[in-house]
Amino acid sequence: MIPSKKVEELIMRHKSLESELSSGNVDKKLFATKSKEYSDINEIIDQAKKYLNFEKSKKELEKIIDDINNDKEIKEMAKIELDQLIKNNELNEKKIKLFLLPKDDADSKNAIIEIRAGTGGLEASLFASDLFKMYEKISHKKKWNLEIISISKSEAGGLKEVIANIKGKNIYSLLKYESGVHRVQRVPDTETQGRVHTSAATVAVMPEAEEVDVKVEEKDLRIDVFRSSGPGGQSVNTTDSAVRITHIPTGIVVSQQDEKSQIRNREKGLKILRSRIYEWERQKIDEARSKDRRSKIGTGDRSERIRTYNFPQGRVTDHRINLTLHKLEEFMQGEIFEEMIESLTLQAQEEELSKLN
Repeated sequence: MIPSKKVEELIMRHKSLESELSSGNVDKKLFATKSKEYSDINEIIDQAKKYLNFEKSKKELEKIIDDINNDKEIKEMAKIELDQLIKNNELNEKKIKLFLLPKDDADSKNAIIEIRAGTGGLEASLFASDLFKMYEKISHKKKWNLEIISISKSEAGGLKEVIANIKGKNIYSLLKYESGVHRVQRVPDTETQGRVHTSAATVAVMPEAEEVDVKVEEKDLRIDVFRSSGPGGQSVNTTDSAVRITHIPTGIVVSQQDEKSQIRNREKGLKILRSRIYEWERQKIDEARSKDRRSKIGTGDRSERIRTYNFPQGRVTDHRINLTLHKLEEFMQGEIFEEMIESLTLQAQEEELSKLN
């Protein structure tokens, strides 16, 4: 049960915002924020009103059913209506609870995604490349803008590491559950005996932090410049354009050498650094609130094995929600990625809702 007072406050807030916004006297600096809040409450206001009116409607129908003067047909219709009213009320209650759940301010942000080859040598780097291609295809289908910040290639078209910025609507909310270890089971092209090898890649997804989110002081940075190097360590530049930025208070280090310009490498490096500091601070706050707060979904633990891609059996399994899709090829093409994300999101919401009961 949701306390009636909470629902009443929601309805009153909606009415207050409606009156304020229609008056034309809202401070310009607050207009966008208040308009968004009104729009958000507007999506749930009908359910809130029906939920608040449920007991009254229920009693009216029960009165009709219990009234000995009413004929059988009227009573049967009232019973059907009452059953539907109870079902609708359960749905309304769930929707309102979801709305009242604490919001993650980062959900609306763009995301920085980092993919690194893990255990498994060359096969791991090839899998890291396959994962990156999968996210590229998803971005293309969803009309997101994917920009590579940094990339380090290995032999045979694999990737040692790639960092990219993905921009669009509510990107972090859709990709945050991708953080963790992704394991692959398949027969490498170089395997002559047809044996299945297991290798892995790690994925880290962070909300893109703006300057207003994280204040990075120059005095807290140590910046080293050096000459960019390519595969095998050979110099690919004649100037010291590569940049290594160390954030002294946290010990977070970012190296950037993709651009020929030291200034551009510094800009890209700071973008990554801000996001890593922002995520570091978020995790500290979460841990301080409660050791039990973090559910098994979305912990962001990069050492946690979250998913297995089994090519011989054509299946992909998410271990956090025990969901297996026997459509691996379609998944790698970004075709049914939303199905996985929806299941993860619903499970995470269920876990949060269970804490409210």
